[in-house]
Amino acid sequence: MNEVLRQEKKFAIHTVDSLLLQSRLGAVMHGDAHNGAQGYLIRSLYFDTPDDQDFHDKADGLELRRKIRLRSYSPQADFAMLEMKQKEGPYQRKRSLRLTREDARRLCQGDYRPLQKYKDPFAAECYGLMHCRCYRPKTVVEYRRQAYVAKENRIRITFDSRIVATESRFELFDPKLPMYPVMDPFNLVLEVKYNGFLLSYIKDLLDQVERSELSVSKYCLARSVSLGTQG
Repeated sequence: MNEVLRQEKKFAIHTVDSLLLQSRLGAVMHGDAHNGAQGYLIRSLYFDTPDDQDFHDKADGLELRRKIRLRSYSPQADFAMLEMKQKEGPYQRKRSLRLTREDARRLCQGDYRPLQKYKDPFAAECYGLMHCRCYRPKTVVEYRRQAYVAKENRIRITFDSRIVATESRFELFDPKLPMYPVMDPFNLVLEVKYNGFLLSYIKDLLDQVERSELSVSKYCLARSVSLGTQG
């Protein structure tokens, strides 16, 4: 199991401002090795309870809440990451476990028994929670990400574009999932992640562009379309 504890802030930013900011950040930070010209693909399958408790906890702004998801970086990948994100005051705690492609596919079908063969206590925790609270696949969210990193305070700044989703099929590895947009295509999601405090020279660069803080996650953006809510 891998574990990360850090602060995270999300913003909506226009495409033009994002290009300007990326150029400036690229001069003082390292680009993620996977960036490429178009960024890299992220696809996540989110699970929730029958009454969408995790969605509503986020929408209601509860200080203590969670999200459970399977994350893949390519439909051809031979693995997926099972992740649990927990909001704890100003911090986000993320734990993750690598699953084989076949085990991940079974989770996509709502069969969580493969988790019982993993020795990591995190697998047992996820199995117990997802089984007892009847978690079910709810939506797949996909987007392209450009990321910039700084070793100091484990700072990571990401730009997520072309955000699409589907609730009709939950095959994480299907290369042809039918998807619909969940955000204005001229806006991106900017995420700023760090430990302790944000270095002043990076904060100054962020303050040079117009952005608006987001109170919703990409999961909530996707679910809001079908649930008819705005957050």
